[in-house]
Amino acid sequence: MAADWLQIRAGREAWLHIQEQGLKPADIGLLMGASGGPKWFILQGLDRYLFGDFLAGRKQPLDMLGTSAGAWRFASLGQRDPVAASDLFCRLYSHQTYSEKPDVREITDEARKLLHEYIPDTAVADILEQDKFRHHFIVTRCRGLAAKDGRAQLMGLLGSAAANAINRRWLGRFYDRVIFHHPKSDAAFTRNWNEFPTHHVKLSTANFKSALLATGSIPMVIEGVRDIPGAPPGIYRDGGITDYHFDADLSAVDGLVLYPHFHQEVVPGWFDKSLRWRRTEGKVWPKVILLTPTDEFIEALPYGKIPDRKDFSNLSATERQKYWLQAVEQGKRMADQLHEWIETNKIREKVRLWK
Repeated sequence: MAADWLQIRAGREAWLHIQEQGLKPADIGLLMGASGGPKWFILQGLDRYLFGDFLAGRKQPLDMLGTSAGAWRFASLGQRDPVAASDLFCRLYSHQTYSEKPDVREITDEARKLLHEYIPDTAVADILEQDKFRHHFIVTRCRGLAAKDGRAQLMGLLGSAAANAINRRWLGRFYDRVIFHHPKSDAAFTRNWNEFPTHHVKLSTANFKSALLATGSIPMVIEGVRDIPGAPPGIYRDGGITDYHFDADLSAVDGLVLYPHFHQEVVPGWFDKSLRWRRTEGKVWPKVILLTPTDEFIEALPYGKIPDRKDFSNLSATERQKYWLQAVEQGKRMADQLHEWIETNKIREKVRLWK
């Protein structure tokens, strides 16, 4: 029997929908993408299928919600050729190289260079003028020591991590959640999010690139972005600080939520990674369809793991790039299975109820 490379779990409402009607592009109201740096490489095959074949004939607008790498992936949508844009992002990201001991400035400069190659000004105009794909980026506005640089920032991170361990809502004492949204979206599905101070800002040609850079500005690794046009003044960093894999209320989404994810667990915030008891479960996300790699998929990867940022320091540039491209190629197996299961309605027997 051929191995399953893809695992599909769904909240009760989504599971029942698939059992009764299968899965069609028009069923999806929201596409979600998590933070995670190079982990996204195993999803690029799924992105190519979703951005191209699956969504190509869709008529109604689709909302996307992303932080960090998730938001960067989705920035291909709304460009004139989303699949080609995704391939470009994959190539640029996988071929990044640095000096032996890069500092924050060098890494930031490389991120800006990648951003401008991936999304030239003409692409920003294309994205904002169309409304088939409506972007929503989450960016974190830092306060207190977390807004500083160097050792002061580290102390702010340690303080907020300690507060988060006690109560996730206490992150609101250190950070604001800022949702940058497509100008033709009212971001209605996010309007009841109030566990942290939350602001809504329309995306524009003046702030699109700054917001996208900020949502991937990893603390202590990439410089924060100061005073993004249209948003409250301050220092902005990685959206994964508050919304790493998400734990938000998705009940207001009009339709089902499709969530291609590299991890079998859903970790709410950046500081929750080591808090094993804090995970998002299907019972709070009844509309969500979660697509993740199986254990067999992960075991078949080089080194028996998905790519991560440690590969920059643990592998030579040649080894890392070879490994990452192998992960991209293997990820196409998940896309092929999803395509087959949807077309044959086999998805009804493959989807499991996510409890």
